[in-house]
Amino acid sequence: MHTLILAAVLLVVPAFSAHESRQPSDREAVRRAALDYIEGFYEGDSTKLMRSVRTDVFKYGYFVPRDSSRYSGEQMTWPEFLTFARNVKKSGRVRPATDPKDVQIYEVLDQTASARITAYWGIDYLLLAKVDGKWMITHVLWQTPPRKA
Repeated sequence: MHTLILAAVLLVVPAFSAHESRQPSDREAVRRAALDYIEGFYEGDSTKLMRSVRTDVFKYGYFVPRDSSRYSGEQMTWPEFLTFARNVKKSGRVRPATDPKDVQIYEVLDQTASARITAYWGIDYLLLAKVDGKWMITHVLWQTPPRKA
């Protein structure tokens, strides 16, 4: 009986170790995709956006317009991602290094992942998929920083 238990442990430990050794690289790849997303907008670097965001991305966000006290929602399309980045670069409005670039990874599975980022514009929730071995952002839901009560 002890031999059977030992054999089971010896089979399970390497499998667990293999999963754990893969997991950190997946987590780092998810973190890199999230940082590419932030830095793409901060630096006006469309290359970073292209390597981390799918062209069929769905991004929707909530903000309070200047002339209102209520939230309004708006979608941002892939072409608008690129236009925004190009305009940042062209105008020289690169964000300062002190702006927030916080990434919290919630979960990384073998095919999907989720994360939360904090940037100067607010909070974004990212959904990612592993496409051809590469982590790509597929969905973004965001809002401006919450109003102080």
